[in-house]
Amino acid sequence: MWLLMAQAIPSLLGTIRETSMFLTCMETVTKELVSWMRGHESSVCSISVHASGRYAITTSSDTAQLWDLDTFQRKRKLNIRQSVGIQKVFFLPLSNTILSCFKDNSIFAWECDTLFCKYQLPGPPEGSNILYKVFAVTRDGRILAAGGKSNHLHLWCLEATRLFRIIQMPAKVRAVRHLEFLPDSFDAGSNQVLGVLSQDGIMRFVNIQTCKLLFEIGTVEEGISSSVISPHGRYIASIMENGSLNVYSVQALTQEINKPPPPLVKVIEDLPTNTVSSSNLKMKIMPGRVQRPARCKESKIPTRVLKQDLTGDLENKENELSEGLNKKRLQVLLKGYGEYPTKYRMFIWRSLLQLPENHTAFSSLVDKGTHAAYLSLQKKYPIKSRKLLRVLQRTLSALAHWSAIFSDTPYLPLLAFPFVKLFQNNQLICFEVVATLIVNWCQHWFEYFPNPPINILSMIENVLAFHDKELLQHFIDRDITSQVYAWPLLETLFSEVLTREEWLRLFDNIFSNHPSFLLMTVVAYSTCSRAPLLNCTLKNDFEYFFHHRNNLDINVVIREVYRLMESTPADIHPKSMLDAFVALTKGQYPIFNQYPKFIVDYQTREWERIRNDELDFLRERQTVENMQAEVDEQRAKDEAWYQKQELLRRAEETRRELLLQEEEKMAQQRQRLAAVKRDLEIKEIHLQDAARRRLLKLQQDQREMELRRLEDEIERKVQMRDQEIAATAKDLEIRQLELEAQKRLYEKDLITSQEAVAKEIREDTDAHRRKAALEEHVFQKLLENSQMGSRRAQRVMEDNLAKAEQACLNADWQIQTLHKQKCDDQQRSQGYYEVATLLRENRRKEVEVLNAMMEEEAKKWKEAEEKEFHLQSAKKASALSDASRKWFLRQETSAALEHEEMPWLQRQYVDSAYLPQTSRLHDVSDMDPSTHIFSRNNPTEWNHTEHDLLKNVRDLRRRLTARARNSCQHPHLLVT
Repeated sequence: MWLLMAQAIPSLLGTIRETSMFLTCMETVTKELVSWMRGHESSVCSISVHASGRYAITTSSDTAQLWDLDTFQRKRKLNIRQSVGIQKVFFLPLSNTILSCFKDNSIFAWECDTLFCKYQLPGPPEGSNILYKVFAVTRDGRILAAGGKSNHLHLWCLEATRLFRIIQMPAKVRAVRHLEFLPDSFDAGSNQVLGVLSQDGIMRFVNIQTCKLLFEIGTVEEGISSSVISPHGRYIASIMENGSLNVYSVQALTQEINKPPPPLVKVIEDLPTNTVSSSNLKMKIMPGRVQRPARCKESKIPTRVLKQDLTGDLENKENELSEGLNKKRLQVLLKGYGEYPTKYRMFIWRSLLQLPENHTAFSSLVDKGTHAAYLSLQKKYPIKSRKLLRVLQRTLSALAHWSAIFSDTPYLPLLAFPFVKLFQNNQLICFEVVATLIVNWCQHWFEYFPNPPINILSMIENVLAFHDKELLQHFIDRDITSQVYAWPLLETLFSEVLTREEWLRLFDNIFSNHPSFLLMTVVAYSTCSRAPLLNCTLKNDFEYFFHHRNNLDINVVIREVYRLMESTPADIHPKSMLDAFVALTKGQYPIFNQYPKFIVDYQTREWERIRNDELDFLRERQTVENMQAEVDEQRAKDEAWYQKQELLRRAEETRRELLLQEEEKMAQQRQRLAAVKRDLEIKEIHLQDAARRRLLKLQQDQREMELRRLEDEIERKVQMRDQEIAATAKDLEIRQLELEAQKRLYEKDLITSQEAVAKEIREDTDAHRRKAALEEHVFQKLLENSQMGSRRAQRVMEDNLAKAEQACLNADWQIQTLHKQKCDDQQRSQGYYEVATLLRENRRKEVEVLNAMMEEEAKKWKEAEEKEFHLQSAKKASALSDASRKWFLRQETSAALEHEEMPWLQRQYVDSAYLPQTSRLHDVSDMDPSTHIFSRNNPTEWNHTEHDLLKNVRDLRRRLTARARNSCQHPHLLVT
């Protein structure tokens, strides 16, 4: 069992003080904390728990929260406007409905599972200024009582959702502080007594039906602060204003509650439902008498008061029951309708049996606990309902404590079970009904104990022999005794052969007649079933027939019983042998000792001895079972330990295998990653090689383009030189023709030497003028050639300068690329440095060898130049025979041509430094004009020199292409 408590946790943050509310759930047995739940920001004013114990509702002034006690989690939260506060939210008893009451007097009913609004109660009637503060609900959840700062109480019918009564408390009551219904064991949850705690500290208990003040607790001097009633309604615990705790006994306070309900025959007045007002519903509380609602003139309902017939004979007084009922009239009513009304049956039975309702005596029997004879009742009679089993066990134990014989009566559970099932909600009535039945209708049953009542069975057999001899003879012929056809019906009280409605109808008649009516019913049941019984021949068939339901009309049986009661002779009539009905005594139950005491005592002693032996045997067996259980447990633990070790070993092997597999997978993955890495590195190398190849190819293409451009330039220059040579040749031919013409003129002059000196002078003058004009023409042509050569040389220098800048840019880009490649190579492997060092050393040696070869070549060329100089000197000596002026003009012409070709020849000389084998071009400015090989007088030699120059350029192109290919095949050589 759990206990829910609400606590507040204060916390100080700076200058702000906050209070955090939380709920604690405590175990009432172990006093341990089960859980705590946080959610409310203000103090919790009420806690309501569902009947199943699964849910709980906590209410504060601003919110209500629904908690799941299985998980201790908040399920739902009810938030409202700040202007409308919550008064109380609680579960209806034995229901799945939540009732929420707000400070504006609005009341809503919700379904717990779906939180669907089932209904809303209408507002209070006009003229009512009460504000609800406190609430109470009957145990059956049908009536809601509400009160507040007023002396009026409002009673709501929750089934009809209407206000059906307003109770006005005494004038001393100005405000209601607490409401609680007083439970009753006999009202089936429809509580009639309401406890009202007012502002003066007095708790008044009022009957809501009669509006009668029953009793009060507390005084003005010693007022009550709070009060609570026990679940069974026996005690009232109150905390007084002075701090003391008082516990009141309800039974000692008043006897009114213990009395049965008032007579049903009374004046009843129904109010019209269409004109409900506070004046129609208001009833005042008057001590000692009942105040009924005032009659409404407009809706007056005629009523009739049933008065008791006071003129009856004195002989009818024995038929008068304690509750004002008349037994004769009830019998007439029963014969007319065949049964009592279902609504009033239990009340009529209580009146017919005149139950004393001895609460104290019954409580003393119940307080003795479960009798030892019925501790194992469930094993013999397995009942599905735990509640029904507990009530049966408690009733049988009370009977066994009342009389010792009932602890050994084997058929007592069968006899009492129908009444236990019928009165399971009121155990006192159940016990007294069974006890009254045993005292009156079970007379002489225990005289032959433990055997069946042979005397009673003989009475039944005598009556059957009188009314149906053929059937009795048939029983005798088939060896069927009264213990087969009569005793099963008696020990079960016909509960096995009748339905619930048939059984209730039969006992309406049994309780309304003499105790012999039960024995006559056994005879009537057999005679009414004579046809199927006469057809039975086997004993098993007879036993089955009297232990199971048959196709028999109970009304026919009851009429047959009445006929047998009237037609049976007095000498064999059971009525003459059985005593009349005697009710149980009031206060204490009578002594029941109508049984052979020595047999019961002996049997009790034997049963006690057997029970003790059985207990000893059970203890020994329990000890053995405990030892065996310990051995089995130890064996199971050992087996479990071995299994666990085996499982651990297998798990370890499995883990090892998994680990090996994972390691293999990891190794494979590493191999795949290494392969992928190698592939990526190879791809990277290929990409780098491809990039280098593209770069080298681009460089090669650029070199090829430069070479093609040089070739085009050389071819263009060669064509220009060819054109110049052709023009010069034409000029020389013209000059030769002129010389020939002059020669002819000289010859003519020689022939005509006889002319006169004047003519000779004129001719000399003309010749001198022509020579001067020719010299002037040659000099002008020389000037033009000089200017043209300067412009050509300037263009060549500009082209060479652009090429040099492009070469510098290419060299810078190559240097940067080589620098990056060098850094990358240095990071990858130190061995590249050694290779690069060796390569540089080899390259240095190669450069030294190349320089030596170039020096040697230079020496050879110098020697060749000297020889050529000597050759040119010899040729110059042979050419001195020409005229000085002609030689001077030729010398100047050659010098101009050489000056024109000077920049290009110097560029070719620089390029030839990379190719030692290339023929060098000599600077004509350092040579004697008389020995220059490019003389105008030798055009054949000029053409040969141009041809050699073109050959050298093509050789240079081939060498550059070869070097580029060699660099592509050996990219690591680019480090230099």
